[in-house]
Amino acid sequence: MEGGPSVPNQSSMEEAQALKELVERMARALVDSPEQVTVETTEEDNAMVLRLRVASSDVGRVIGKQGRTAKAMRTVLHAIAARSKHRAVLEILE
Repeated sequence: MEGGPSVPNQSSMEEAQALKELVERMARALVDSPEQVTVETTEEDNAMVLRLRVASSDVGRVIGKQGRTAKAMRTVLHAIAARSKHRAVLEILE
């Protein structure tokens, strides 16, 4: 079935969990309200999508000046995902 959702295998599920924990740790280190940091992972278009939610007062801290912090987080995420020949996308939500 083309274009439909794929069933992830065990190694991709483990990788998704590892990337999720990485994003959570990076975000919690940056924000004032670490207990409000959540990350959801989904598989879309052959890419692992990680949706990061933080408190509205912490969004600026996660994005950083001119988006530099968000870009750095995405760079780390892409590098780790590329090691295992996967693609990862970080979305920052309020």
